[in-house]
Amino acid sequence: VQLQASGGGLVQAGGSLRLSCAASEFTKNNFAITWFRRAPGKEREGIICITTAGDTSYYAGSVKGRFTISRDNAKDTVTLQMNSLKPDDTAIYYCAARRYRCSGDKSGMNYWGKGTLVTVSS
Repeated sequence: VQLQASGGGLVQAGGSLRLSCAASEFTKNNFAITWFRRAPGKEREGIICITTAGDTSYYAGSVKGRFTISRDNAKDTVTLQMNSLKPDDTAIYYCAARRYRCSGDKSGMNYWGKGTLVTVSS
C-alpha cells in the first residue's frame, strides 16, 4: 500500500480545506485509513478514520462537527473535509493505513504517507 496526502495550504480562520489521500490498493486489501496530525510542539494525534465499508471513527473531539471523512473505493481515495478551521488546526496532516479496523493509535498503523502542511492564520 502506498499513501500520498495532498491538499494542504494556507487558509484563514473560519475557512475550509480539503485533503486527499491516494491509497493504492487500500480497498482491495481492506485497509482502514486514518488521518493524523502533528501540531508544532505536540505529539502526532489521530483525528478520524474510515474503513472500506464506510464506517467512521473520530479520535479528536476538537474536530467533531467540523471535519468529515469520506472515501471513493473505485479511486482508492480518502478525503478529509475540514470546515470552520481554527489556528489550532495548524499542523502537518498525515494519512495512514491499518488492515481491517480503524485505530487512532499511531503505533498500530501499517503504512504511512508523507504529510501535507495545513496552516490556519488568525
